[in-house]
Amino acid sequence: MKTSKLFSKAFLVAIAFIAFGCEDDKKSTPIVPVVTKPTTTTEVDGGTPIAANTKWTADKRYLLKGFVRVKAGATLTIEPGTVILGDKQTKGALIIERGAKLIAEGTVSKPIVFTSAQPKGSRSYSDWAGVIILGNAPTNKPTTTTIEGVDNAFYGGTDAADNSGILKYVRIEFAGIAISPNNEVNGLTLGGVGSGTTIQYVQVSYSGDDSFEWFGGSVNAKYLIAHRGFDDDFDTDFGFSGNVQFGLVVRDPNVADQSNSNAFESDNDGGGTVDAMPRTSATFSNITVIGALDRGVTDVNKQYGRAAHLRRATRQAIFNSVLTGFPMGVHIDGLATQADAVATPSLVTIENTTLAAMGKNLGNFSLPAGSTGAPTITDASQPIQSWWNEAAKANKTETTLSAIGISSINMANPMAALMPAAGSPLLNGGAFTHTRLASFEKVTYRGAFGTTNWTTGWTNFDPQNTDY
Repeated sequence: MKTSKLFSKAFLVAIAFIAFGCEDDKKSTPIVPVVTKPTTTTEVDGGTPIAANTKWTADKRYLLKGFVRVKAGATLTIEPGTVILGDKQTKGALIIERGAKLIAEGTVSKPIVFTSAQPKGSRSYSDWAGVIILGNAPTNKPTTTTIEGVDNAFYGGTDAADNSGILKYVRIEFAGIAISPNNEVNGLTLGGVGSGTTIQYVQVSYSGDDSFEWFGGSVNAKYLIAHRGFDDDFDTDFGFSGNVQFGLVVRDPNVADQSNSNAFESDNDGGGTVDAMPRTSATFSNITVIGALDRGVTDVNKQYGRAAHLRRATRQAIFNSVLTGFPMGVHIDGLATQADAVATPSLVTIENTTLAAMGKNLGNFSLPAGSTGAPTITDASQPIQSWWNEAAKANKTETTLSAIGISSINMANPMAALMPAAGSPLLNGGAFTHTRLASFEKVTYRGAFGTTNWTTGWTNFDPQNTDY
């Protein structure tokens, strides 16, 4: 969610592909799952909604023309290995409306791929709109609210356990568009999606807006990848209360949005309304963020913002993670968010987390004198430092990527550098004693990876050059 967004991407995108495309061609490329190339393409016209149970099969490609809606009561099932293309001219999108279901369950060897309809070598940010899933779970907005970027697409309700289907072993590439300021479609947009929905092993690459954005809801997610996104990577708003574990962010140093790109951006709502209930209270654990700094790049985009911008009355928390390479590490912002962090640390907290290679580790954390319900603070820098350094939090800071075992990142195959080497401090220091982590998988490490690379087989870090 942004307060303003007016930008042109063409120049930045051209630089990014020139800067990294040539370099990547000289280096080893990752193993990409073999996708059987179908011989026919089926156009799916947004002018005709999907109102009955429908199945898309891997022996065909499907071309989304315009906003394709799956209506309430209908289920769209997509076979493993199926390729769905988004049409550029009509801003193709797939919208699962409230009360409908999407069953898109790929496999490690046969992921489901949503990608640009442009030929290889010609794909770019915002080639199509994206995937939007809407549900009946609670938000802090009226149930007559329509999702950003789409007319008459309502979300939210009273069923926290609502089930919108399955999204598993899925890639979403070159999606995400800004219709107008504050009115964007993301790579994957989730509005009021309930905890009965399964979201696991999803990679969003080259999104023209946020990679993942949750507008309220209670859905949980595991194994998410935000790869070379334009704006924010994990954006939470409107009362989202789900749990997210194991996530990877890999940024392109040359590409960022004029509104400042953040790895985490979290608001209760656009105005920081304290009494808008439920409050945004997402919990993230085991996230690895690879920002733009300390990677041997001299022309880093000046629009990079913060690794974590927690603001506008959010109560989001981050645990067992490693955040790197942003001009600012953690920025606690907004009176209500600051008050919760100081007076009741369990509401807004970051624990067992490492910051590395930041321009500045910690951002503004101050309260005006006489603030109601919170301590009076006169030192503008000490409160957040004290908050971060509390012994029980076990947070750490490092000045370089090499200090945590990361040295050189090949943008076409980042995993070659991101698995912790033997002796890496990231392999230890994870903890799950906090009450907010009761339902999380218990591991010993910080960040997304221990000794198992869960990206193997189904991901693609070079979709620009893949022949679909």
